[in-house]
Amino acid sequence: MAHPSQLGFQDAASPIMEELLHFHDHAIMIVFLISALVLYIISLMMSTKLTHTNTMDAQEVEMIWTILPAIILILIALPSLRILYLMDEINNPHLTIKALGHQWYWSYEYTDYEDLMFDSYMTPTQDLQQGFFRLLEVDHRMVVPMESPIRMLISAEDVLHSWAVPALGIKTDAIPGRLNQTTFITSHPGLFYGQCSEICGSNHSFMPIVIEAVPLKHFENWSNIMLTA
Repeated sequence: MAHPSQLGFQDAASPIMEELLHFHDHAIMIVFLISALVLYIISLMMSTKLTHTNTMDAQEVEMIWTILPAIILILIALPSLRILYLMDEINNPHLTIKALGHQWYWSYEYTDYEDLMFDSYMTPTQDLQQGFFRLLEVDHRMVVPMESPIRMLISAEDVLHSWAVPALGIKTDAIPGRLNQTTFITSHPGLFYGQCSEICGSNHSFMPIVIEAVPLKHFENWSNIMLTA
């Protein structure tokens, strides 16, 4: 969960998000090194006399400032491509859930069960219990078993939406007439909050997402209660 004055990302709750955090730190260190080098060269040129004017036409210098950026780009691109392939890989999911975006709420369908589906609306401020988050809590949370690969099928009923949960490293567009697919694994139990990340209308900021990751035994009890309700 994000908190005030937070400068970095939320704590990772999935292996993919951990990889994204590592890649972020890797890229930021490269940016810092480049920035420090450029600032050093600028300060050097402003504070000292230019004595080696012949270096402006040196072929060695031109080769260095051509090859070095290419190497830096490769160091950034290779880890990025690796994460992209990891995010697209779906290997024998234990559960498939379909999320459908509406104006302005989400509906969920557990496709492995016959009649397990429900709508998820934002909880009004006057109905919030103590300790719940305003504009982020919903009346029906999407419950998933922890440490299990979950496949999400995401689409929309009316306009463009975006199903995004930052702690899990998920952000997938919900497009009418198209079924997008993503996968995630929750590494520990807890509540993970997200919101629609596409400007979908006047109530765009009032269709939150709440994922509740629980042990498998608790998930089975919840599914039985929902099916018999």
